[in-house]
Amino acid sequence: MQNWNDHFDLLIKSKTPLIFVRSGEEERVESLLVEATKRLNSRRLATWDYIEGLRGVLNSKGLGARQPMEVLQWLKNLDTASPTILLAKDFHRFAEDAGVSRMLRNLSADLRSTKHTLVLTAGDWNPPNDLEESMTILDLPLPKENELKRLLRNIAQASESLLSEDVLEELTHACSGLSEIRVRQVAARALAQRGKLSREDLEEVLAEKRQAIARSEVLEYCETSATPSDIGGLDALKNWLNQRHAAFSDEARNFGLPLPRGVLLIGPQGTGKSLTAKAIAHSWSMPLLRLDVGRLFAGLVGASEARTRETIRRAEAMAPCVLWIDEIDKGFGGDARSDGGTSQRVLANVLTWMAEKTSAVFVVATANGVDRLPGELLRKGRFDEIFLLDLPTTQERLSILNLHLNQRRPDLEIPLQSIVSRTDGFSGAELEQTVIEAMHLAFAERRELEETDLILAASQLVPLSRTAKEQLDFLKEWASSGRARPASIKLG
Repeated sequence: MQNWNDHFDLLIKSKTPLIFVRSGEEERVESLLVEATKRLNSRRLATWDYIEGLRGVLNSKGLGARQPMEVLQWLKNLDTASPTILLAKDFHRFAEDAGVSRMLRNLSADLRSTKHTLVLTAGDWNPPNDLEESMTILDLPLPKENELKRLLRNIAQASESLLSEDVLEELTHACSGLSEIRVRQVAARALAQRGKLSREDLEEVLAEKRQAIARSEVLEYCETSATPSDIGGLDALKNWLNQRHAAFSDEARNFGLPLPRGVLLIGPQGTGKSLTAKAIAHSWSMPLLRLDVGRLFAGLVGASEARTRETIRRAEAMAPCVLWIDEIDKGFGGDARSDGGTSQRVLANVLTWMAEKTSAVFVVATANGVDRLPGELLRKGRFDEIFLLDLPTTQERLSILNLHLNQRRPDLEIPLQSIVSRTDGFSGAELEQTVIEAMHLAFAERRELEETDLILAASQLVPLSRTAKEQLDFLKEWASSGRARPASIKLG
């Protein structure tokens, strides 16, 4: 928070006339401006809203109620001997008016010779082009951990409830990414239910985060019970993921390791990319958020960039979490000329965030091919690693068939060597379908599943390795040049 305060103070001292603070936390913005006036000594804070008018200034209380132009005129005529920061709430709603817009631009020029500053605040607003050059945009980040810890400690003290340091630490980590008002709401419910803050509130915090995701247009909260044991093979990928999971610990921070960025999983359909994303989230005890890239590009010009910022903000609000970008090649693999460059701008925002993020959001992106993926996405450093999930080896096919049989017929023992030899080139999904089809054959005759059922089911299925052989060969050749690591450990 110190950096934000320093930046804001510098803008005030340098006589920046018009500042737009992008944040939905209106109360927090006002509280931060109160602190700023204390640091800056000579300045006072006044606030304005459409209903109550002007506040915080003697002899002018209520001025400009329902009259936005009047409060701008008041600031323009204000004596320079009383340096003032005016926080105008919801003022962005009037900025589209031609007269108000013109007045704001005039005021921006006039205030440069004074010590007055006009501050606008809103959660999601794209200033008109003619105003954009007249104002400085300042994003207010979500509360840092030290702020959250101080807030929770103050709430606990005010309610006279004892809060041990270890519970305070857990609650602080859990609340990471929530806005101040959301934390207060969680605390208020806890106090109403139990009269104190405690470890029991962790589930309440997670429920609050789920609600935030439910309000999103492009993010989906995915419940999952998948584990790495549900995935046949892919041992090299599993080992790598175990190492990355350990890198989220405080011990890793003290060792000097950065937070893991994420992984790109490339491979043909049915090789376990989606299942791996689900297993990562469950085994790491993290929420799984699925990003629908297609929805980012719906709506008006400029809306895609705003949705991207909102999506990133919501993902960070769930941290630590897994952000699953499914079929990223379809979302960012189109022709940028056909959408006016929107996809390139959105991709640039996502890549910049991935490179610079300090939050515990682990990105798992999946793609069926690489021919449509933009080159900048595949550069080293965008992801921690790129893995190729190839068609399963002989040993992996045996493991996958055993896995699906044990899940459905746990007490049944069937020799599988003959079926393994007949399923060369089958994907994991195709092996699962083979087992299901064989069970249908046996169930139709009201008898137990047999080896012959599996052989017949396999003979009736045409695998993707035959229908899309050229595409799979290209993918293998691309990966073999050192651009991706194999997800499986090759034996022999």
